[in-house]
Amino acid sequence: MLGLVFAPCCLMVAEVTFSPIAYIQSCYPERFGIPRQAGLVASAYADIVFEATEENKLALRGIEEFSHVWVIFVFHGQSYGDFKPLVRPPRLGGNKSVGVYATRSPNRPNAIGMSAVKLFGVIEKKRTLRLQVQGGDFLDGTPVIDIKPYVPYADAIESAQAAWAVEQSSLLSVSWSDEAEAVLIDCVEPGAKKLRCLIEETLAQDPRPGYERGKDGREGQRWHMQVSNYSVFWTVEKGVAKVIKLAWVER
Repeated sequence: MLGLVFAPCCLMVAEVTFSPIAYIQSCYPERFGIPRQAGLVASAYADIVFEATEENKLALRGIEEFSHVWVIFVFHGQSYGDFKPLVRPPRLGGNKSVGVYATRSPNRPNAIGMSAVKLFGVIEKKRTLRLQVQGGDFLDGTPVIDIKPYVPYADAIESAQAAWAVEQSSLLSVSWSDEAEAVLIDCVEPGAKKLRCLIEETLAQDPRPGYERGKDGREGQRWHMQVSNYSVFWTVEKGVAKVIKLAWVER
């Protein structure tokens, strides 16, 4: 059960409790490396997993007729301390503070996130119902509290302005060492082509902290993230992220 405090005005405080309706099995088992917004890594795959109850089957009826869905979820696995009203978005270099409500920061008064993702289908597998989605920014195990269809005529606002949150102008190029390439070629799950695309799209976004982004790494500096069942070790030099090692990790 998820207990959340809701204060509609200063004179009344009520407690609202949500129960997760599903959980997400994601290709990102660790926080570091997860794209900072949905849609940035189109190949990021995940299943939204429901119990295969009759109630859930009825509740999901017709969802496969939509190409995209909104996923309302709870940020979990976070290490934040007390909530702070000012945060430092990575897009602003990590050194300028703005109000949390003017950002998509996960460090919020109520740790609720919302992402629009592409829906590929609904399957039943091992007593579960699975919404197969791509383009998400989900940590593996994320609790889901609601699903809504994406409706273009209402959800896409052509005249909307995004202040400082404009489209990223430059992406990192990605290269591979011979050692990493050899491991990639032997990948069976999720497959070499799919894994290459996922790793390259993720690294292109430059997962490093805001104060490191846009810079070449220090000599010998290595970064590590986990993607699917693989540990990825990489460096940045002259605007290129180089995968120097790829290693299978049992999950």
